[in-house]
Amino acid sequence: MELEQIYQSLGVSPQVYQFGEATLARLRQRFEAIDQMAEYNQGKVLHAMQENKVSAACFAATTGYGYDDVGRERLEKVYADTFHTEAALVRPQITCGTHALAVALSANLLPGDELLSPAGGPYDTLEEVIGIRESPCSLKEYGVSYRQVDLLPDGGFDYPRIREAITEKTKLITIQRSKGYATRPSFSVAQIGALIAFCKGIKPDVTVMVDNCYGEFVEALEPSDVGADMIVGSLIKNPGGGLAPIGGYICGTEKCVSRCAYRLSAPGLGQEVGANLGLLPALYQGFFLAPTVVAGALKGAIFAANLYEQLGYRVIPTGSEDRHDIIQAVELGSADAMLAFCAGIQAAAPVDSYVTPVPWAMPGYDAEVVMAAGAFVQGSSIELSADGPIRPPYAVYFQGGLTWYHAKLGILMSLEKLVQAGLVQLPA
Repeated sequence: MELEQIYQSLGVSPQVYQFGEATLARLRQRFEAIDQMAEYNQGKVLHAMQENKVSAACFAATTGYGYDDVGRERLEKVYADTFHTEAALVRPQITCGTHALAVALSANLLPGDELLSPAGGPYDTLEEVIGIRESPCSLKEYGVSYRQVDLLPDGGFDYPRIREAITEKTKLITIQRSKGYATRPSFSVAQIGALIAFCKGIKPDVTVMVDNCYGEFVEALEPSDVGADMIVGSLIKNPGGGLAPIGGYICGTEKCVSRCAYRLSAPGLGQEVGANLGLLPALYQGFFLAPTVVAGALKGAIFAANLYEQLGYRVIPTGSEDRHDIIQAVELGSADAMLAFCAGIQAAAPVDSYVTPVPWAMPGYDAEVVMAAGAFVQGSSIELSADGPIRPPYAVYFQGGLTWYHAKLGILMSLEKLVQAGLVQLPA
């Protein structure tokens, strides 16, 4: 059976398939560069595993307190060596990226301290963690104040205002690498490094945390290579490689990570407790596969950007810009278009392909959110997924794809649903 016929059997019309192929023909050289980056990052991970003598004994399950868990301790050393940090906390007891960030913030901020975001507002779910939106147990409730400096209209950092905002009270600076549910650019590691150097030039003892979600293995360097005291992320995003069923990580200085461990478990216990419950094979193998999985997701994001840009939609980043994360935003202009796009992503899924995504009031968000994700791991956004809040400018955020081929199918199906709904007309 020919390739086009396979796509037809999956629901993609010949017109949409041909439009996609014409777009792909212009991206071959760029895809080769992505493969080279994946090869480099694969080498980093492999070297860390070899240096730390990962063995079959590291995959043994532990229960209860999890004392003397060699595999858990060695996995944390692999993460620390890969990201070039003094220490790492990598645990299935960290339930999600927001949890990892909340642990890192609450562990390293005390009553009377101030948290500063020099890159505008945080991701929606962090608003309640910080206390921008009232919530029990927020940082605000425990006496931590918050300030932010909005980005310039072009998405750049407002350095004069950042200088003014850093005071004696400023204890921790948080930088979100990816755009989240915003239409600003995502930041490169070089941009983050310049911002960190600027902030530490004003207050050398300030702690800098980078929300690294969606950015791992996209570039050759990570924020921890350019001065970040902590980088934080989720294992059901990039570094889990699609195999990790749960978990998060915090990599950074020994001092910061040690405090995070005490906050995650209990004062006096720290990293000594926390059984792996038999999850270590998936965590190790997922991390090993992550550079290749991220490469496939990057190809999908670039393909989506180029496809929709040709049709007149605003895409962030553009089809030709350098990539700093795996997220592709497409401003669709209406709720109907968002629902059609997400219906296409869902229809391309290996799991729950027969269901229709509908908006709902998700915890932690101030607007209804539509999410398309037929994933093997619930909520895993390194797997093919698309989501967004139902509010202007009606932007949908596409990410993931455990393989490039699956990402390609999802994008073509999103376009197919828009065409079928009469919301898009393909060029003649």
